Amino acid sequence: MDEIINKVANSSLQVFDLEDYYITGIRTQIDLAPWLYEGFILKEKEFREALKNHDWLQYKDQFVAIHCSTDAILPAWAMILVTVQVVPYAKKVITGSIEDLETALYTEILSKLDFSVYLDKPVIFKGCSKKPVPQIAYVLAVQQLQKYAKSILFGEACSAVPLYKRR
Repeated sequence: MDEIINKVANSSLQVFDLEDYYITGIRTQIDLAPWLYEGFILKEKEFREALKNHDWLQYKDQFVAIHCSTDAILPAWAMILVTVQVVPYAKKVITGSIEDLETALYTEILSKLDFSVYLDKPVIFKGCSKKPVPQIAYVLAVQQLQKYAKSILFGEACSAVPLYKRR
């Protein structure tokens, strides 16, 4: 019987897995709607009172996305005031959705990576992920990889989709 040889393990193909850069921690959304009159109108005095009485400690060491689930038109200072309250406790605060939060986290991490380690190497983006990797993370990463990699594929080595090949 012939020995089974793992050609992928023996190749120079470099796996780029965005899950490796996932920052662990609790993600939380703060919705401003419950603090608005009928979910739509911001009454400053009541809003400030609600923020004053809110338990901000519950966001300790969490990643927080601030948003409003209604179509309320809010003054710019409303989100800022909530941010001021939560910043002493949270690891990171953004305005938007949980997906926007993931985008911000990946943007920060990817901006610090040294992509030159992929110089003249074939790279494959790992296709399947168990963690929430936003599409923009792939877009940001491929822009950096393209500067260095000889080629870029997506998926698994046995069924990869070619994305880029340097001429």
